Amino acid sequence: REEVGRAMREFSAIGGAGIIMDSRNGEIMAMASLPDFDPNHAGEADANTRFNRATLGVYELGSTFKIFNIAAALETGIANMRSTYDARKPLRVARFAIRDYHAKNRILSVPEIFVYSSNIGSAKMAQEMGTPTQQAFMKSLGFLKPLPVELPEVGTPIYPPVWRPINTLTISYGHGLSVSPLHLASGVAAMVNGGEYFEPTLVKPLGPRKGSRVISERTSTTVRKLMRLNNIEGSGKASNAEGYIVGGKTGTAEKVGARGGYKRKALISSYVAAFPMNDPRYVIYVLLDEPRGTKKTHGYATGGWVAAPVVR
Repeated sequence: REEVGRAMREFSAIGGAGIIMDSRNGEIMAMASLPDFDPNHAGEADANTRFNRATLGVYELGSTFKIFNIAAALETGIANMRSTYDARKPLRVARFAIRDYHAKNRILSVPEIFVYSSNIGSAKMAQEMGTPTQQAFMKSLGFLKPLPVELPEVGTPIYPPVWRPINTLTISYGHGLSVSPLHLASGVAAMVNGGEYFEPTLVKPLGPRKGSRVISERTSTTVRKLMRLNNIEGSGKASNAEGYIVGGKTGTAEKVGARGGYKRKALISSYVAAFPMNDPRYVIYVLLDEPRGTKKTHGYATGGWVAAPVVR
């Protein structure tokens, strides 16, 4: 709560959320949503402070979804670590053009697609995978229904009523499917813990919990390597904490406007991490709602600049 609050003040964000989860059983170790209220005077709280951004808010969470996209491609055999995808020019589908934020304008390998966060590469991977496979994978992670956590305020994911090819492409990099931060943390836990999905719980388990296998241990090991690589060579460097082996992925997405379309300067900026990456015990997810860049961040308000330092 302190760290998320500090980042909110530093980057003038309107809200924030943070979750720490035990990846081995889905136990929520800590969770905060800001702004919050004094429970001794709950009647004085307004709607904004009562709104739980960690469980009730659903958002398009941007490039954090590349973790799931690559995991699904690896698991189904569509791609391996040596696979390459042409990201030399935007991918055009009907009237849409999919572009890279930091375009490399060359053919990229799977690790490069992850570290450089290539939307084009991710979309082409999803194109090969196909809609039914993507949809089934998202369903296996609980991304298409409210979470059965022990709270009244849980959000319902928003996804296309008709899952068209263009939706498959944009969902591969976190646009077009809105989930809560708790959905995201639970999904990432399954990607790093050896491949088992556990429904999140606030109650300390008294013994082993039964999860459901969503990916193989081999795929999970590969995902961990990619997340660690991102902290060494990619956008996750600011989340590295001395003495800890951290790995993660940034997510930056423009918010959907009230009348449709996207608000270009209203971002949801986040970072999801796990540690220690050789045998991940904890997943940490931090989200800032509409942060603003500062002189220190060179005007950037993306996940790597504003959320990754909170994880550290």
